[in-house]
Amino acid sequence: MTDTIVILDFGSQYTQLIARRVRELRVYCELLPHDASRAEIERLQPRGIILSGGPASVYDRGAPQLPEFLFDLQVPILGICYGMQLLAQQLGGRVAGSPRREYGHAKVWVDRAEGLLADLPDHLHVWMSHGDQVTALPDGFITLAHSDTCPFAAVADPARKIYALQFHPEVAHTPRGLHVLRNFLISVCGCAGDWTPAAFIASTREQIRARVGAERVLCALSGGVDSTVAASLVGSAIGEQLVCVFVDHGMLRQDEARAVVELFQQRLGLEIVAVDARAQFLEKLRGVSDPEAKRKIIGAEFIRVFEQTAGALAHSKPIRFLAQGTLYPDVIESRAPERRAAARIKTHHNVGGLPEDLAFELIEPLRYLFKDEVRAVGLELGLPDQVVYRQPFPGPGLAVRILGEVTQDDLDTLRAADAIVREEIENAGLSREVWQYFAILTPLKTVGVMGDGRTYESVVAVRAVTSADGMTADWARLPHDVLARISSRIINTVRGVNRVVYDITSKPPGTIEWE
Repeated sequence: MTDTIVILDFGSQYTQLIARRVRELRVYCELLPHDASRAEIERLQPRGIILSGGPASVYDRGAPQLPEFLFDLQVPILGICYGMQLLAQQLGGRVAGSPRREYGHAKVWVDRAEGLLADLPDHLHVWMSHGDQVTALPDGFITLAHSDTCPFAAVADPARKIYALQFHPEVAHTPRGLHVLRNFLISVCGCAGDWTPAAFIASTREQIRARVGAERVLCALSGGVDSTVAASLVGSAIGEQLVCVFVDHGMLRQDEARAVVELFQQRLGLEIVAVDARAQFLEKLRGVSDPEAKRKIIGAEFIRVFEQTAGALAHSKPIRFLAQGTLYPDVIESRAPERRAAARIKTHHNVGGLPEDLAFELIEPLRYLFKDEVRAVGLELGLPDQVVYRQPFPGPGLAVRILGEVTQDDLDTLRAADAIVREEIENAGLSREVWQYFAILTPLKTVGVMGDGRTYESVVAVRAVTSADGMTADWARLPHDVLARISSRIINTVRGVNRVVYDITSKPPGTIEWE
């Protein structure tokens, strides 16, 4: 079985970064809510457990606590920030408010270059983010590092393999943080560090074959990176038992439906059934403006179309399984808030948007991968670059890029504007530098002048971001001449638009999509 690390999430803004860093070190990990059951954790047979930071104080009423059974699992534990303070409090130490809060860059001095801090210099530049700190260690603990204001910046109980850090090793502002995490994963937990795309593909194929047997699988195919890699992976495991269904829900980009069908039939050799459901989806969205409602309606309607298609394809035997390209960020952002110390961001159509009476059993081979890991798997499967490096596109499509009710006229307007954004960025040779780029049609109207006449027309926003995995993103610094061409072309050629604005919001605090 693959070496696995469990990360318990206490609500830190950096929790997903911990997972990313562990994966970078070629160790598989899963994020679980802080109140995960013993059965949930033991199912993964973890080699170690990492406790994330969090916004609470350990002594606050109702603050998240460590599971009582955690120390009975007898695996190494690493607590980070709030996780460190929980360990100290529950093992008999003391935690109090810091005399001086630390947020930002700090220097820590290494007292013992062993365990987590083995093979490191006598001082480290780190990132601190805390208002509380440990003031007295539990019995059995030793100090590994300190700072001028934090006497216990890194501590350990070597006998029980419990380690804790007041600083954040997962962020880029801690330059040697990856080394610290490697010491925990490899030296302390004994992980092999051999989780690679090839190893993932081999084990996932075995799991799919064992689960599917002789049954047929319907694959929800959008033509995007996620569903394409999922279809290719499932197809490589079960061959002709797979049939891909491409649903044109009317909210695709310009000429996308035709291009997707051609790609899969001619380049990838997969069996594909194309379904025109444009009128069906548009009718379901009539009068709906709330973004969460739109996502859930689209998710449910996709399933209904798949059920109808499966019935037509079933012949004498029903199709039992539905495969889709759900990714780990979809799962993380869609989790119900009552199961986590952090808030649900938004419902993804293929997670929280699924109907309760789903007629299929789901196969989601990419469910625990980040986007960059999916791309690596796609390359390992031999998919062409034009597929693997295609920019992400949300399942609900242009429906969540039209703010408010979705109408056919608005779809036509946005499609035309979006095509210009994509064409200009690609013509400028920036498509591999920018993670995602698109247009948004806002409900705002502004006064303008065209020729000698007054106009009162719509505002289009342009969004372009850089990112590695979609969990965090920064706005792309597009050249001014590219932005000027985009604005000029949209205003001059797209009817009903007289103003173009550029979004310079990072994620967080914003999300990549506007809805």
